[in-house]
Amino acid sequence: MDHSHMDHSGIDMSAHRCNMNMLFTWNTQDLCIVFRWWHISGTLSLIISLLAVVALGAAYEALRSASRRYETFVNKRQEELPNGPVTETTPFLWSGRNQVEVSKRAHVIKAFLYAVQSFYAFMLMLLFMTYNGWVMIAVTVGAFVGYLVFGNSTSATKDGACH
Repeated sequence: MDHSHMDHSGIDMSAHRCNMNMLFTWNTQDLCIVFRWWHISGTLSLIISLLAVVALGAAYEALRSASRRYETFVNKRQEELPNGPVTETTPFLWSGRNQVEVSKRAHVIKAFLYAVQSFYAFMLMLLFMTYNGWVMIAVTVGAFVGYLVFGNSTSATKDGACH
């Protein structure tokens, strides 16, 4: 029995090859987008995949917008809280809720949001690095749609090095 079309896990790869390009191309034959399972097998799967990439790009802008809204919320919350330790003379605040504690907790959440955004941006960069023109356009359209929907209170100047 010929096993040349099998990978080391025993999966038949003869009908499912990924074409890896290091040069710009418009070719979609055997295109895999980031993962082997995200394989373009025809026009319909290309269109669905491009729409998914647009949605991923727009969702990244939604995440950035949510992070900005969270920071605004935290800043307002910190201004409302006392600077020092809370005493019993402040009846509407529960013990231990002051600017320092809120700031520490918020910093951990903001660090998590920053890490998620960084991971997401690098994944979008990997989409772009398929070097496929259709995928590159879809990433760009996703950024456009996302900014159009979620970036109304944000400068159009990009501050990130990646995506």
